[in-house]
Amino acid sequence: MATGEAGGKAAPSPELALFLAIGLDQRTAENAVANRKVTANLTAVIAEAGVSGCDKSVGNLLYTVATKYPANALLHRPVVIKYIVSSKVRKWHPWGDAKFIKEEIDKRLTEILGPKTEADNVKPMKKKKEKPAKVEEKKTAAAAPAPPAEEELNPYSIFPQPEENLKAMFIDFGLAKERNGHCYLRFDDTNPEAEKKEYIDHIQEIVRWMGWEPYKVTYTSDYFQELYELGICLINKGLAYVDHQTPEEIKEYREKQMNSPWRDRPIEESLKLFEDMRHGLIAEGKATLRMKQDMQNDNKNMADLIAYATLRMKQDMQNDNKNMADLIAYRIKFTPHPHAGDKWFIYPSYDYAHCLVDSLENITHSLCSLEFDIRRPSYYWLLVALDQYQPYVWEYSRLNISNNVMSKRKLNRLVTEKWVDGWDDPRLLTLAGLRRRGVSSTAINSFIRGMGITRSDNSLIRIERLEYHIREELNKVAPCAMVVLHPLKVVITNLDYGTIIDLDAKKWPDAPGDDASAYYKVQFSRTVYIEQSDFRVKDSKDYYGLAPGKTVLLRYAFPIKCTEVIYGDNSDNIIEIRAEYDPSKATKPKGVLHWVAEPSPGVDPLKVEVRLFEKLFISENPVELEDWLGDLNPRSKEVIKGAYAVPLLATAVLGNKFQFERLGYFAVDSDSTPEELVFNRTVTLRDSYGKVGPK
Repeated sequence: MATGEAGGKAAPSPELALFLAIGLDQRTAENAVANRKVTANLTAVIAEAGVSGCDKSVGNLLYTVATKYPANALLHRPVVIKYIVSSKVRKWHPWGDAKFIKEEIDKRLTEILGPKTEADNVKPMKKKKEKPAKVEEKKTAAAAPAPPAEEELNPYSIFPQPEENLKAMFIDFGLAKERNGHCYLRFDDTNPEAEKKEYIDHIQEIVRWMGWEPYKVTYTSDYFQELYELGICLINKGLAYVDHQTPEEIKEYREKQMNSPWRDRPIEESLKLFEDMRHGLIAEGKATLRMKQDMQNDNKNMADLIAYATLRMKQDMQNDNKNMADLIAYRIKFTPHPHAGDKWFIYPSYDYAHCLVDSLENITHSLCSLEFDIRRPSYYWLLVALDQYQPYVWEYSRLNISNNVMSKRKLNRLVTEKWVDGWDDPRLLTLAGLRRRGVSSTAINSFIRGMGITRSDNSLIRIERLEYHIREELNKVAPCAMVVLHPLKVVITNLDYGTIIDLDAKKWPDAPGDDASAYYKVQFSRTVYIEQSDFRVKDSKDYYGLAPGKTVLLRYAFPIKCTEVIYGDNSDNIIEIRAEYDPSKATKPKGVLHWVAEPSPGVDPLKVEVRLFEKLFISENPVELEDWLGDLNPRSKEVIKGAYAVPLLATAVLGNKFQFERLGYFAVDSDSTPEELVFNRTVTLRDSYGKVGPK
């Protein structure tokens, strides 16, 4: 805006005069002129409205559209502007003038209720707003709980029905099932160097394990030809150009909000160069196709994103074909695509391909995590620019669980730097890790459904909430068995050598007495084993284990009384306990111990390996720490070799799950061999989330 000399005053700029003409006050109009983006938007809105001057109420609404209207709905802006100019919006919803609304409401209330009394003028006491806790706290049952909200009963209720909003997009398998729709499983395989068949196969397998069946499996590479043709169309519209900036230059120009020196090159020139890129005639890194968006936009994802780039593999000068070896010196050999083959020398970017393939596949709902929220303007910019069908996009908060990291970048570092034992390490909250740990897809789906869908990105769910759902499921499907982790030998001196007593042990805590299938056989013999931690030399009132002269009950068997302790080299080294059993079961001790017996004299019980897992990180929210790797729990994994198990477990196979009495729920691990079974502890028996369950 021009400034006047001292003693004079310059005429207002054309933009300021235009904004004042639609009724904006002086300050608002000047602020609009000072902001290049607002100036451009408001000028465009006024042009669409076809007015050079108008009533203040209409002008204020036009200003609101220019500054507040969402970028993903630009297609409908002309309709809104038409209603504003015709005053239909004010007639139906006079929200343009707050004072008018208040006066009208007060008038109608007075007609219905009569004049205000003194009591009406008393201001109500304001309740102090409590700051929401970042970490979900343990909760107790309320005396009279409020009825659950609809989104708690059905987390998908927040999404519009397809008939309510036709511009909806792919969401997930759950929403598709809820709405009787279909869900595509699409692989965005735009980078040939990163695509591996084993990853693709694993993803498909894990999706089906979770209980979902894709309507169709597709690949972005299925649409490479259509995407290429749309790239040509974008160039012809003057909305894309071939650029030769290096990655460093692109970054620098974006930071400075400067246009590329090749941004305004002739359309014919970009078309020719793009064709050369297509045929592999331009070397890797020497050219990209960029969308002509808005380099001055504060959203960096609108700063002329790359649509196409070239990728090249290392030259193979040792090729057995000598003609090929000679040719390599003159022609670049580009990376073949595992799904599309060697047809293409250029590959589309995710930002370019994702929205277009969504549109090409007529996807209705799309869910992505909140970090993609800033990509939404670019998503819709491209679809509008190419006159393509626009799906419905919705971003949701990522799932953050305490004492863990969930981002792919951090998980990848844990795996590649060998902090954990691969992507399926049972300590990781990857689907592969949870499955290997023994968590069922039913428990995971129950947990996720209970979380609901939200846009709050600062919530941290306690790991105990997940464990609650895991226990609820395993309690229904995992039969009981007895395993002794750290065996201590107990010799029953009043039981004859070689005597074996067959007993019935419960597979289920509430097993009915008349159902033989609910029980399994255990042998009680002269030599049994208990946990080392279940014996103390010095007894105490609050201790229910075995001690000299004390009696305990061996579960499903008999009471035994310690009569002698056999020591090794020193008083801390106890190698054997001698005891007497009560065959009449007349004694009723308080302590009950699990145990495993020798199947026959001198033969060890079934030996198994047991792996115990604790929280991977010490802190509840390790991502907040600068040295998050330093917060790894050194006791997150304990391997116990030589544990003793009852014979029932001898036939266990991968996929079997059990409740080891007093120890927790366990699952057979994939490292098991015919010679030695390996069990992973899925979750402990202790329910620290609260006896009333999740709220």
